[in-house]
Amino acid sequence: MAYNGYAIDADQYLDADAVIKRLDSLIRKPVYSIKEDALNDYLENYFNKKCLGSKAMTDNAKTVIPGGVEHNLAFNYPFPIAIAKAEGNRMYDVDGNEYYDLLQAGGPTVLGSNPPEVREAVIDLLNTCGPSTGLFHEFEYKLATKISSLVPSVEMIRFLGSGTEAAMCAVRIARLKTGHKNILKMGGAYHGWSDQLAYGIRVPGTKGMLSHGVPGFIFKHTDEFFPGDLEDLERKLHRHKLDGGTAAVFLEPMGPESGTRPVTKEFVQGVERLAHKYGALLVCDEVVTGFRIGLDGAQGFFGIDPDLTVFGKVIAGGYPGAGAVGGHKDCMAYLGAGLDNQGKKMHKALCGGTMSASPLSTCAGYYMISEIQKQNACEKAGRMGDRLTKGLQESIRRHNLPFIAFNQGSICHLDSVGTMHFAINWKKLWEVPKILKETSIRQKEMEHMGAAYMAEGIITLAGSRLYTSAAYNEAEIDDVISRFDRVFDKCGKLGK
Repeated sequence: MAYNGYAIDADQYLDADAVIKRLDSLIRKPVYSIKEDALNDYLENYFNKKCLGSKAMTDNAKTVIPGGVEHNLAFNYPFPIAIAKAEGNRMYDVDGNEYYDLLQAGGPTVLGSNPPEVREAVIDLLNTCGPSTGLFHEFEYKLATKISSLVPSVEMIRFLGSGTEAAMCAVRIARLKTGHKNILKMGGAYHGWSDQLAYGIRVPGTKGMLSHGVPGFIFKHTDEFFPGDLEDLERKLHRHKLDGGTAAVFLEPMGPESGTRPVTKEFVQGVERLAHKYGALLVCDEVVTGFRIGLDGAQGFFGIDPDLTVFGKVIAGGYPGAGAVGGHKDCMAYLGAGLDNQGKKMHKALCGGTMSASPLSTCAGYYMISEIQKQNACEKAGRMGDRLTKGLQESIRRHNLPFIAFNQGSICHLDSVGTMHFAINWKKLWEVPKILKETSIRQKEMEHMGAAYMAEGIITLAGSRLYTSAAYNEAEIDDVISRFDRVFDKCGKLGK
């Protein structure tokens, strides 16, 4: 075993090409999901009897909150569950139901929810300084120094309010640093919801189709390349030499949507090589992978040196104000005032945020990352991810289901229908209506599976992504597997 502090055993890193072939096969097969009578039983005997407080609360919320919730992760079928307490690897709803937490707030709680070491430090800060001042605080420097000491590519860092803001800022830095116009991102990847990066999201090839409310002209200088395809990336880089050059290539190092479509080490390293060959900055999006895959992120595991790195979530230790962009000094200089190395005045990238780097967020982030380091949490969480994935694979085989389970350390995927594995080929536009119809059917079944998992006491991300944390032990993971197994026992071919 060669974890070496990372969440991934380097000797056992997944065969991305083999996983892709299995996913290709999955979307050609009939849909298997929770059987209708089993789903109805969960709805009647769990949600409609044991979750009445959640239903009443979120129904009332719909009168003042669109959809009843404030975040996309909370839109669960048949209705959102209202959480009253989160601790370690468990969450508890307002009705007193207990759940294993495999959502992990979308990834940042590598130690588990609400760790006391972080909470006590935050309470002490609130009793003295308060959550924000609008001025400099010691923890800004302490957190910046901590991150810079752990991530070699991050020589300087600027804290922001979210990963979305950090990605926006990276675009502006890249354009000023290179003098180029275009941004290239991997199809299907998510780099926040800013206008120009809301392109090719979720499903490769969709361009602006899923970016409702964003005018098409916004994407004039944004393009996507197909994940895992270095030839496609180079074609796009070469083409954009003729229309302003490429300022930045954005990369989710595990593959789009946190590895939903995994990529190889060779691909990740090839993206770095090609970006620099064409005079672009490499921007590594570590919003999920930073301090989860390793203390130096996925970039450390893959052995790349990005020019800029986008952080989110864990940067504030699970508290508000979770975003940052860090990188090489010559790039980060565009966020400060002054002169460059030749004594010429530099344009400063437009960047703001009154609540960025608040005492609250930087204190929480500092102690969270310190504890992750102290407890070797990345490796512990990764080992639990390996155990969970192995158990799921055995259960899937036992029930003779077409489902696919794979993981990259503590980022685990349980794909029952392959909704996000579809892609749009603009040379075959006649296939688009069929693809949209098929993904709609499969999306609905993802929601049904997610409801079944929840009724068995497991909270997932959209019924398909599972984050493990260092708060789990082997016995608890085995209990989680047995609960998934109960759901798989009630699955079959759709319509039968």
